[in-house]
Amino acid sequence: MIRFGPSGIPLSCKGRTLRDGIEDVHNLGLTAMEVQLVRVNLNERFASEEDVGHTIREIPGELIVRVGRPEDHGTMFFSDFQRAIDRGDILYSLASGIAHDYAELEELGEIARELDIELTLHAPYYMDFADVDGLAAKSMDSAVWGGLLAHALQARLVVTHLGRYGDLDRQLALERVKDNLAAVRERFKAARLSPWIGAEASGLQEVVGGLDELLWLAKQVKGVVPVLNFAHLHAREGGLLRRPEDFQAVFEKAEKAADGHFHAHFSGVEHAGGNEIRYTPIKKGDLRFEPLAEYLLTSPVDLTVISSSPLLEHDAMYMRVILDRVVAKKVGKPEIPEPIIEPVPKPVKPVVAPRPAAKKAPARKPTKKRPAAKRPTKKRTPKRAPRKKRASAKRRPARPRAKRSPKRSS
Repeated sequence: MIRFGPSGIPLSCKGRTLRDGIEDVHNLGLTAMEVQLVRVNLNERFASEEDVGHTIREIPGELIVRVGRPEDHGTMFFSDFQRAIDRGDILYSLASGIAHDYAELEELGEIARELDIELTLHAPYYMDFADVDGLAAKSMDSAVWGGLLAHALQARLVVTHLGRYGDLDRQLALERVKDNLAAVRERFKAARLSPWIGAEASGLQEVVGGLDELLWLAKQVKGVVPVLNFAHLHAREGGLLRRPEDFQAVFEKAEKAADGHFHAHFSGVEHAGGNEIRYTPIKKGDLRFEPLAEYLLTSPVDLTVISSSPLLEHDAMYMRVILDRVVAKKVGKPEIPEPIIEPVPKPVKPVVAPRPAAKKAPARKPTKKRPAAKRPTKKRTPKRAPRKKRASAKRRPARPRAKRSPKRSS
């Protein structure tokens, strides 16, 4: 079976909770989703009387991932669902927006299972299993805490990066990574956590994560499987994956280490000099999905493909469309086998006598059109000539008035 899904909550999802993301993935017709554990900031407090006697799984409103128990020789830390909390214990809860508590995680896991969505969880992106920066212990804790959340979600895998070589010899760095991954697996077993650890391929030459290194780690540490990030492998090998045969070589090489199920990431990638520069949408990179789809059609495998493209769910649906097109093209043009015996001649169509032409009806005589009745015209009365204006008599100039003499006073 081949599944497609986004790395994180879809961009088009109106809500930003994990519940919204799972439901939106289902509505988009996708069947996988990778939960992102980006930050692992912790809040600490002393255990209250209400907490005593309960396990971290039973504490409401908090995602407690570690318990510190003071002892004579120091503080003992543990992270599991079996041991009960005691008085004086220090509880460390995860400040994360994934869920409020483990009860909600279990509910979300059931919802995903009912909707046929496969969940995986990605640990924080900066990890240092080679202990180049002195952060190996913190990286191991983050992986274990991711295992607690993944177990509650019924997720199959905890995906993690491995860290830089630094100034160490490559083989020495790889040995350190192996020892620390083995220690994480021991803590998984002690806490009875079901997820596997997925070691992801790296697209940078300075980071542990070549294909051969992943396969060696999977062989050395039981419970570790390779995560085939094709964009990283393509960039690390200078643009190697271009034909179906190139993808076939990768799958055949990783078949034994994958334990029957392949987990992969896919996106476009911009690269130079054997190093990844950035992810791109699939249509804009030189890593195409069509060759992988052609290989999957000829050699079907159990595969989950997570879109790590900047377009997330859009490119996840685009990959599914490409696979459907390749299948339709193959099914639409089936190969015709050569006949073993002489082919049967095609049946001759019986000659059908032509039908007699229908008799034409006699042409009708054209009817004479009646002249249209003329409307009575009104007699026009001749226009009268305009009357001539009479010549006006010239006015005589007015006589000047005589000046009156002033009256004499008597």
